[in-house]
Amino acid sequence: MRTALLQSSGRPGSVVENLKVLDEAAGRAAAAGAGLLVAPEMFLTGYAIGDDVARLAEPADGDSADTVAEIAGRHGLAIAYGYPERSGETVFNSARLISADGVRLANYRKTHLFGCFERDHFTPGEQPVVQAELNGLTVGLMICYDVEFPENVRAHALAGTDLLVVPTAQMHPFQFVAESMIPVRAFENQMYVAYVNRVGREGEFEFVGLSTLAGPDGVARARAGRGEELVFADADPVALAVSRRANPYLTDRRPGLYASLV
Repeated sequence: MRTALLQSSGRPGSVVENLKVLDEAAGRAAAAGAGLLVAPEMFLTGYAIGDDVARLAEPADGDSADTVAEIAGRHGLAIAYGYPERSGETVFNSARLISADGVRLANYRKTHLFGCFERDHFTPGEQPVVQAELNGLTVGLMICYDVEFPENVRAHALAGTDLLVVPTAQMHPFQFVAESMIPVRAFENQMYVAYVNRVGREGEFEFVGLSTLAGPDGVARARAGRGEELVFADADPVALAVSRRANPYLTDRRPGLYASLV
């Protein structure tokens, strides 16, 4: 499945403008043959928007989800994007996956919150593995800091995730995560990992870009630079099956030795 990575911070504070950016990117991605477009963490609203996080938060099936479903259907590709989710009085840092025919496939709430900003504005999610079937692949969702916990990604591997989609807001000076950790996560768990970042400065944060889709061989199939960019790479289930036969990490595990981890 050709996957498009939308490296952009959009227009922080404006859901309307960010939906326009998403629509334009979806058109370009579809024209290039992509079956999935992935946008960064908190793409619909912006990340460093302070108390506007709560003001702009929407239900998982709110108006913006309806608009994204319309965009996906009009362009004929699935879309994954980050947004602040409101559930009653609680706000989560969430990611939504919508199919090419507008079906809401999955919604994930970030389980590991990073830093004071996130802990002040969000409640952590409690479901570590969220998946959906898409174009012959099992797609899993995760957000930014979550992928830095090896247990999280291994749980996805054991649950059969083929392509792990990770909207992110990776900031300076932690660019080594995009450069080094993501290819290792893909290799040690025998999956594809699509890590899609914001760029530029927002408030106190400087986002580093470097979005990548890494394969199960630990090689980056695509890597963006430090600016606004739309990059493409393929997640190939045949290549994945071959790689898993050659690298049997999951079958060679000895879970009985790992009890001390929990």
